[in-house]
Amino acid sequence: MYGVWTPEQVQAAEEPVLARTPEGALMRRAAYGAAQVALRMLRERAGGVVGRRVVVLVGAGNNGGDGLWAGVELRRRGVAVTAVLLTPDRAHPAGLEALRATRARVLTEVEPAVAAVGRADLVLDAIVGVSARGGLRDPAPVLVGAAEAAGVPVLAIDLPSGVDPLTGVVHDEAVTATETVTFGARKPVHVLNRGRCGPVTLVDIGLGPELGEPPVRVLEAADVGARWPVPGPADDKYTQGVVGIAAGSATYPGAAVLASGAAALATSGMVRYAGTAADEVRAAWPEVVATDHVEDAGRVQAWAVGPGLGTDDAGAATLRHVLDAGLPVLADADAITLLGADADLRARAAATTTLVTPHAGEFARLVAELDDPPDPAADRVGAARRAAVELGVTVLLKGNATVVAAPDGRVLVHPAGSSWLATAGSGDVLSGVAGALLAAGLDPLDAAGCAAFVHARAAELGAGGAPVPASHVQAALPDAIRSVREAV
Repeated sequence: MYGVWTPEQVQAAEEPVLARTPEGALMRRAAYGAAQVALRMLRERAGGVVGRRVVVLVGAGNNGGDGLWAGVELRRRGVAVTAVLLTPDRAHPAGLEALRATRARVLTEVEPAVAAVGRADLVLDAIVGVSARGGLRDPAPVLVGAAEAAGVPVLAIDLPSGVDPLTGVVHDEAVTATETVTFGARKPVHVLNRGRCGPVTLVDIGLGPELGEPPVRVLEAADVGARWPVPGPADDKYTQGVVGIAAGSATYPGAAVLASGAAALATSGMVRYAGTAADEVRAAWPEVVATDHVEDAGRVQAWAVGPGLGTDDAGAATLRHVLDAGLPVLADADAITLLGADADLRARAAATTTLVTPHAGEFARLVAELDDPPDPAADRVGAARRAAVELGVTVLLKGNATVVAAPDGRVLVHPAGSSWLATAGSGDVLSGVAGALLAAGLDPLDAAGCAAFVHARAAELGAGGAPVPASHVQAALPDAIRSVREAV
């Protein structure tokens, strides 16, 4: 597990470190780390280092200073460095002087800079740092566009310029980095917009003791594997957790099959299905105990309710029944729509242990009655956290960067490595997995975080590089679980 800190927290942590280190030492340490990543990229992508061409796009202030000092390190390794000063009168003085002393080329005019970018083996994006907001300003878009047009890889220093460091949102023109190198701590942008950042390398510059508790955490494979429930010598199907699935309808029987099967594959416990798709569930998963009504389901330790359920009176009655059972509840799909439309159901959800798993549209319906409803498009973490606190439920906000927020303020983010889950029925699979983990006794935050991780891993394994339906994601769950357990 690793932490993610806001830019303000990182800057506050830097102050005592700066006070006890020689002037410029922290920047030199960061620049050296950035240069090492650049050298590795040159070896991998350009076949070597000496004589290779690197263009540094240099903005104002310390981020530009990081780029200039990284250029100094690259010159010492025989790299041909060109620095393009986007704001010449505000370039970092010491860094610029040091780079000039290496006989690097320094440009201030756009036309020769565009030509240099087009011939480069690597571009360093040192345009703006974590204090900046908004899109790229002229002439940066022209230079960034030249790199894209020529297929030149880009290493972003601290973050891709033009991407919001706190939310990962792109407001206007922005850099799409091949890789990103950051310093001291990961920032929200690195997990909320992997598509713009690429792989992120963290350079330790000694901030660790000063950072404090991170506001956001990211689970890694070993964390998920250590939390995943597996049977011990004294366990049986009941002690492993019995999950009830209330899903599906005559119109959407597949939702019931996907959710029930995912729950059966997720843990070694037991699955009880209740709903109108009982025959279809029995045919697909003979180990699932299926009945037509939730009142007849028998004893369970948690419920997963909502996929394909319907939003009519019968669906509302089913949701009310499981919320009143006093057990952990996962509410997805139609159950979320019902919660958004009914204050009484929302109150019942807050009175028990509830995990909701909305996509963006469902989230909008869920929070519609709140004052000034939060908007995930503007701030995913902030929106999920506020919804969790005000509604009294744990929120798993689906997306390429999945955000899980608990009512006590804890937040997990899972930055997916692919988009294979953008397929019908994949949410039903997630519901079954997370519901089974709730039944096995996991805290809702952990159940959601672990389910999101394994769900994404199953999509990657099931897809194998080609689009696949949700049933293939479901089938890959055992391999995904094995992979995280092997990481422990």
